[in-house]
Amino acid sequence: MKAVVNRIIPFSSVDGPGNRTAVFLQGCNIDCKYCHNPETRKLCIGCGTCVDACPAGALTRGPENQIQYDSAKCVQCDTCIHICPHDSSPRTWEMTPEEVYARVKRQIPFIRGITVSGGECMLQPEFLLELFRLAKQDGLTTLIDSNGMIPFQAYPDLLEVTDGVMLDIKAFPPEEHRKITGADNAVVLENAVYLAERAKLYEFRCVIVPDLYDTEESVRKTGEFLAPYLKVHHFRAKIIAYRPMGVREPYSHYRIPDQESLNHLADILRSCGFTDIVII
Repeated sequence: MKAVVNRIIPFSSVDGPGNRTAVFLQGCNIDCKYCHNPETRKLCIGCGTCVDACPAGALTRGPENQIQYDSAKCVQCDTCIHICPHDSSPRTWEMTPEEVYARVKRQIPFIRGITVSGGECMLQPEFLLELFRLAKQDGLTTLIDSNGMIPFQAYPDLLEVTDGVMLDIKAFPPEEHRKITGADNAVVLENAVYLAERAKLYEFRCVIVPDLYDTEESVRKTGEFLAPYLKVHHFRAKIIAYRPMGVREPYSHYRIPDQESLNHLADILRSCGFTDIVII
């Protein structure tokens, strides 16, 4: 069993509680216009566009047009991901859960746990299950960062070894969600309830892009929808300001929300009963 891994960040303080190792898997099942990591969306198809463009010679063509990546030569200029016409990256590795966890173990005892993100990591639930089982043997906590488009109720074994899910709610009205991602949000909202009822919802996140959708309406309706489940267990609300860094050129010119508007959205959530609110 292998997954395509985009990168592993040994120490992260923004991917869950405490110091954590963050693992990013390649591939996603929606198309967010404001995606800040568009190079994680698709698998490399070996077109070779990046090979000729790489200034360091870190990329070569291998058997069957597979792109081979030499990390020792790479200067991290990101030319390959900027020039890729398929929203992918040649700087990836196929790794087993054991190989990934061997990288994680290097950080013990300086981390509290691991967080797996993407792309959309729930596209590879069996890989997550095995990775989290390994982490649990060493007493690490386990978090999933997800867009919520895969039903968690279909994977009870995975949820059993998952301490929490960081769930994106791109927009509450389905028509707004379709405008942002190209997909309906029915499964996302079902997941939010399913996870909250089982005390597995660590936080929900809303990315604020004022020019793209009605952010105030969406945040208010999301807060009202999820507030009743605060009686089941405590979970966090996170308001994330859109920023143009890394965003694809056609979508890189939206307005950045100001601090006053972000604080206003946080006040809306407080009025719904939320007390743990983070603005970033």
